[in-house]
Order: sequence, then structure tokens, then C-alpha cells
Amino acid sequence: MKLTWVTAASYIDGYRLALTFNDGSRKVFDFAPLLTTKPSRFGVLAKMEVFKNFALDGWTVTWDNGKIDIAPEYLLEHGIEA
Repeated sequence: MKLTWVTAASYIDGYRLALTFNDGSRKVFDFAPLLTTKPSRFGVLAKMEVFKNFALDGWTVTWDNGKIDIAPEYLLEHGIEA
């Protein structure tokens, strides 16, 4: 099994981040759909000041000191080629 992790992330606009992965893949991931389909998990990210305050924890993108995160495999699979 190959491990996947996010090596870099930058804000683009709206709820989109540009992501780079350990295999060299670059994807754009739009979090907007998750804000409505999974509001109990990601709804707090609808506040733009919260969304823009993301960090990398060595594996993936996180918010709120690691209390909110998303699997890097999901980001890689569902992101759009950059």
C-alpha cells in the first residue's frame, strides 16, 4: 500500500486550495461541496477567516489545531488536475 500525503497547500480563491502531494501530483480541491453535504464535519469552514487559516500536519490539510482534517487520499482522488 502506497502512503499519500500533502506536501504543500496554498489558497486560490473561494473554498479552493492548490495542493501538492508526495508523488508530485498537483491538484485543485474545492471544499465548497463539503460545506453543504457534510455540515456537521466541515460547516465551520464556511467562515472564510476559518477556511483560510489552514495548516499542514505532515499528512494533510488541517484546521482548528488539527481538530478538522480530511484524508489526503480523498483530496488526491477528488481533486482536479492543476
